Amino acid sequence: MRSFMMLLGVCAVVALAGCNTVHGLGKDIEKGGEAIQKVAK
Repeated sequence: MRSFMMLLGVCAVVALAGCNTVHGLGKDIEKGGEAIQKVAK
C-alpha cells in the first residue's frame, strides 16, 4: 500500500509539473491512471 501511495504521489507531481495546458493535464492524468491500473493487476 505504501508503494502505491508513493507511485500516486510521483504521478501527481509529474502531472502538475509536466503540463502547460488543460489538454496536457488530461493526457498526464490518463497516463497516471494507466500506471495505477498496471500496479493494481
